[in-house]
Amino acid sequence: MIRRLVHRLGPDRERGSLSLFFVVVVTASFVMIGLAVDGGHKAQATQRAVAIADEAARAGGNALDAAAASQSGAVQVDPTAAIAAAQAYLSAAGVNGAVTVEDGGQTLVVETTFQVQTIFLSMIGIDVMTVTGVGSADLVVD
Repeated sequence: MIRRLVHRLGPDRERGSLSLFFVVVVTASFVMIGLAVDGGHKAQATQRAVAIADEAARAGGNALDAAAASQSGAVQVDPTAAIAAAQAYLSAAGVNGAVTVEDGGQTLVVETTFQVQTIFLSMIGIDVMTVTGVGSADLVVD
Protein backbone atom coordinates (compact mmCIF):
# COMPACT_ATOMS: atom_id res chain seq x y z
CA MET A 1 0.00 0.00 0.00
CA ILE A 2 2.79 2.47 0.83
CA ARG A 3 4.54 1.55 -2.41
CA ARG A 4 1.41 2.33 -4.36
CA LEU A 5 1.05 5.67 -2.57
CA VAL A 6 4.69 6.62 -3.23
CA HIS A 7 4.35 5.50 -6.83
CA ARG A 8 1.11 7.41 -7.19
CA LEU A 9 2.51 10.67 -5.73
CA GLY A 10 5.72 10.16 -7.62
CA PRO A 11 9.23 11.03 -6.57
CA ASP A 12 9.07 14.29 -8.55
CA ARG A 13 6.12 15.75 -6.70
CA GLU A 14 8.16 18.54 -5.06
CA ARG A 15 10.48 19.11 -7.98
CA GLY A 16 11.00 22.85 -8.55
CA SER A 17 9.71 23.99 -5.16
CA LEU A 18 13.25 24.80 -4.00
CA SER A 19 13.84 26.87 -7.14
CA LEU A 20 10.70 28.91 -6.49
CA PHE A 21 11.72 29.41 -2.85
CA PHE A 22 15.19 30.50 -3.95
CA VAL A 23 13.80 33.04 -6.44
CA VAL A 24 11.47 34.54 -3.83
CA VAL A 25 14.19 34.76 -1.16
CA VAL A 26 16.76 36.29 -3.52
CA THR A 27 14.27 38.85 -4.81
CA ALA A 28 13.24 39.81 -1.28
CA SER A 29 16.91 40.06 -0.29
CA PHE A 30 17.68 42.43 -3.16
CA VAL A 31 14.72 44.62 -2.22
CA MET A 32 15.87 44.74 1.43
CA ILE A 33 19.45 45.53 0.43
CA GLY A 34 18.15 48.17 -1.97
CA LEU A 35 16.10 49.80 0.76
CA ALA A 36 19.09 49.84 3.09
CA VAL A 37 21.64 51.15 0.57
CA ASP A 38 19.42 53.60 -1.28
CA GLY A 39 17.69 54.67 1.93
CA GLY A 40 21.11 55.45 3.39
CA HIS A 41 21.98 57.49 0.31
CA LYS A 42 18.71 59.40 0.64
CA ALA A 43 19.35 60.14 4.32
CA GLN A 44 22.86 61.36 3.50
CA ALA A 45 21.54 63.54 0.66
CA THR A 46 18.86 64.99 2.94
CA GLN A 47 21.53 65.97 5.46
CA ARG A 48 23.47 67.64 2.64
CA ALA A 49 20.35 69.49 1.47
CA VAL A 50 19.69 70.80 4.98
CA ALA A 51 23.34 71.80 5.45
CA ILE A 52 23.40 73.72 2.17
CA ALA A 53 20.10 75.43 3.02
CA ASP A 54 21.47 76.45 6.43
CA GLU A 55 24.72 77.74 4.92
CA ALA A 56 22.85 79.74 2.25
CA ALA A 57 20.60 81.25 4.94
CA ARG A 58 23.66 82.23 6.98
CA ALA A 59 25.27 83.77 3.90
CA GLY A 60 22.12 85.79 3.31
CA GLY A 61 21.95 86.82 6.95
CA ASN A 62 25.32 88.54 6.58
CA ALA A 63 24.01 90.96 3.95
CA LEU A 64 24.01 94.30 5.72
CA ASP A 65 22.32 97.49 4.55
CA ALA A 66 25.34 99.71 4.02
CA ALA A 67 23.26 102.82 3.22
CA ALA A 68 21.38 102.66 6.51
CA ALA A 69 24.60 102.02 8.41
CA SER A 70 26.34 105.02 6.88
CA GLN A 71 23.36 107.36 7.42
CA SER A 72 22.26 106.46 10.91
CA GLY A 73 25.06 104.28 12.18
CA ALA A 74 22.52 101.49 12.76
CA VAL A 75 23.38 98.03 11.52
CA GLN A 76 20.47 96.58 9.56
CA VAL A 77 20.00 93.62 7.28
CA ASP A 78 18.96 94.36 3.71
CA PRO A 79 16.32 91.70 2.79
CA THR A 80 16.89 92.13 -0.96
CA ALA A 81 20.64 91.70 -0.58
CA ALA A 82 20.06 88.78 1.78
CA ILE A 83 17.97 86.96 -0.85
CA ALA A 84 20.59 87.68 -3.52
CA ALA A 85 23.43 86.42 -1.30
CA ALA A 86 21.55 83.22 -0.45
CA GLN A 87 20.72 82.58 -4.10
CA ALA A 88 24.35 83.19 -5.05
CA TYR A 89 25.42 80.61 -2.46
CA LEU A 90 22.94 78.07 -3.83
CA SER A 91 24.14 78.74 -7.37
CA ALA A 92 27.78 78.29 -6.34
CA ALA A 93 26.86 75.00 -4.61
CA GLY A 94 25.06 73.82 -7.76
CA VAL A 95 21.76 73.28 -5.94
CA ASN A 96 18.27 74.44 -6.88
CA GLY A 97 16.34 76.24 -4.20
CA ALA A 98 13.92 78.94 -3.19
CA VAL A 99 14.74 81.87 -0.94
CA THR A 100 12.05 83.90 0.83
CA VAL A 101 11.88 86.51 3.55
CA GLU A 102 9.19 85.88 6.14
CA ASP A 103 7.95 87.28 9.44
CA GLY A 104 7.86 90.86 8.21
CA GLY A 105 11.43 90.81 6.94
CA GLN A 106 12.85 89.18 10.07
CA THR A 107 13.56 85.63 8.84
CA LEU A 108 15.31 84.38 5.71
CA VAL A 109 14.10 80.90 4.71
CA VAL A 110 15.97 78.76 2.18
CA GLU A 111 14.55 75.53 0.75
CA THR A 112 16.80 73.32 -1.36
CA THR A 113 15.69 70.49 -3.63
CA PHE A 114 17.69 67.97 -5.61
CA GLN A 115 17.47 64.41 -6.83
CA VAL A 116 19.49 61.33 -5.93
CA GLN A 117 19.99 58.44 -8.33
CA THR A 118 19.21 55.01 -6.88
CA ILE A 119 21.42 51.96 -7.20
CA PHE A 120 19.35 48.94 -6.25
CA LEU A 121 15.82 50.32 -6.28
CA SER A 122 16.11 51.04 -9.99
CA MET A 123 15.56 47.29 -10.42
CA ILE A 124 11.97 47.76 -9.28
CA GLY A 125 11.39 50.99 -11.18
CA ILE A 126 12.49 53.62 -8.65
CA ASP A 127 15.28 55.45 -10.49
CA VAL A 128 15.35 58.77 -8.65
CA MET A 129 14.53 60.02 -5.16
CA THR A 130 13.91 63.72 -4.47
CA VAL A 131 15.28 65.25 -1.29
CA THR A 132 14.60 68.66 0.24
CA GLY A 133 16.23 70.68 2.97
CA VAL A 134 15.08 73.80 4.76
CA GLY A 135 17.26 76.28 6.59
CA SER A 136 16.54 79.68 8.11
CA ALA A 137 18.35 82.64 9.56
CA ASP A 138 16.96 85.47 11.65
CA LEU A 139 17.67 88.83 10.02
CA VAL A 140 17.44 90.72 13.29
CA VAL A 141 20.48 92.70 14.38
CA ASP A 142 20.72 93.54 18.07
